[in-house]
Amino acid sequence: MKYERISENRFNCATCPTPCDGVSKEVYLFQNDSAFSEHFENEIIAHINNSNDFKARKTPASEFPDIEVSNKLTDEISFYIEVKVQRRTFMSVEKILPESGLLPSETIALNLSDLLRYFEIVEKNKVKVYVLWILLNRPCILDVNDRRFFYSDTENLQKVYKKVKDKRRFRRKSGEGDVVNGEHKGVVVNYHFSLNELKEWKGF
Repeated sequence: MKYERISENRFNCATCPTPCDGVSKEVYLFQNDSAFSEHFENEIIAHINNSNDFKARKTPASEFPDIEVSNKLTDEISFYIEVKVQRRTFMSVEKILPESGLLPSETIALNLSDLLRYFEIVEKNKVKVYVLWILLNRPCILDVNDRRFFYSDTENLQKVYKKVKDKRRFRRKSGEGDVVNGEHKGVVVNYHFSLNELKEWKGF
């Protein structure tokens, strides 16, 4: 699968008429983010269930990606989808990860431990895993109240990971909202990709 560069996503933040403030919120509301993602998961499941060939459901096993998609005729699992909704932009990526070659406008993130686990799932189960990023609140590439969908299979992400290695890895500080009922659930170690390494899905 060939992934074409989406040139518009290399937006120059220095010339942006409505720049983001670049200040970390230091408040990461895990429960709010989880509920927000689940809303989109349900939309995607409903969209797939309206198709002729596939059916989808929330994946029963927590160690697997969010959505399990099966063939309607055979019930065999066809692929999995991990859904990532991103409302914050990594404005300091050029400063913190200078060797990444990334600009804030194009940067998206994925929990590193999830990424590595999905590589293992594909290897062990021989079933494709797709990661779908839903972008919100990124005025450089979005209209007001708009959203855009970008995706990749893990084979492509693994190629990037092997090529770039730790140049895209970042561990943030823990913040308010990371701990839920005494358990640290917030993501603190992320791996970053460029929108130009993904494909765009027009959504529904």
